[in-house]
Amino acid sequence: MAAVKYDVLGIGNAIFDVLVQTDEAFLAQHQMTKGSMALIDESRAAAIYSAMGPATEMSGGSAANTIVGLAGFGARAAYVGKVKDDQIGRLYTHDIRAAQVAFDTPAASGGPATGCSYILVTPDGERTMNTYLGAAQDLTPADIDPEQITASGIVYLEGYLWDPKNAKDAFLKASQIAHGANRKVALTLSDSFCVDRYRDEFLQLMRSGTVDIVFANESELHALYQTADFDTALGALRKDVGLGVVTRSEKGCVVIEGGLTTPVPASPIEQLVDTTGAGDLFAAGFLFGLVRGASHTDAGRLGALAAAEVIQHVGARPQVSLKQLAQAQGLPV
Repeated sequence: MAAVKYDVLGIGNAIFDVLVQTDEAFLAQHQMTKGSMALIDESRAAAIYSAMGPATEMSGGSAANTIVGLAGFGARAAYVGKVKDDQIGRLYTHDIRAAQVAFDTPAASGGPATGCSYILVTPDGERTMNTYLGAAQDLTPADIDPEQITASGIVYLEGYLWDPKNAKDAFLKASQIAHGANRKVALTLSDSFCVDRYRDEFLQLMRSGTVDIVFANESELHALYQTADFDTALGALRKDVGLGVVTRSEKGCVVIEGGLTTPVPASPIEQLVDTTGAGDLFAAGFLFGLVRGASHTDAGRLGALAAAEVIQHVGARPQVSLKQLAQAQGLPV
């Protein structure tokens, strides 16, 4: 078996975030469903951007946020995602490499611009995303390097990859190569609306063993199994996947594996500012614990710590050293 060069390799839609703090009236005026992620075209993106107030702009993308978080804990991390060779694409490439993440996916020379997500944050901290996939939808199986996959302990995939057809094929290719090298494959369900679009396919990925580890929040879990009863949904998840991790906001998380159930409390916060990236950073902490051989409890605590850091400021990337935060809490790093 090839040596492990990367603890975790993430594959996702490379998206640049444009965040603005707004109110419910703006969402209603622009017919947005609060808390959702909607796919938009270039003209809708331009209309939203022109109507937004002063914005904070930074690199994002669900799996990329997770991978940057992993690097912040001290993991060896790599990322696969498609940008265009334009100003935003070059900035995106700089940002992820500056976070000590290996990023070698060739930028597109033509086609649509680098993808952007216009994120509206309401006073309660909830985020509503409007995503123009742009160049991200041109990620293809050719961008999957078999050597890089086999050199990664865990391959981490975002559910949003199911929106662009070529990216879906890249996802399946990566999973097949990873399992051929006896590696683990993890999936985050990404968004309850994403689950509504691809429920049957996500269930098939789990039941066929295409993915080994699933991350979901409570609303995604309910959407997946179409039940309002948490215990019923959790029982169904237990049957469908080897390791399941369900986040429950201020209630913490529940980790299930076989017959084991491990509840882990949330980390305390002083102020909720912006929930963008909460699930992404939770996954970063949990995966870091997993690759370091930590217990489910400690992995959950690492995830809760990272999520607590990111929801206390605007944006989906950490602003302090996650490794130092974990050390201060006596957690294994």
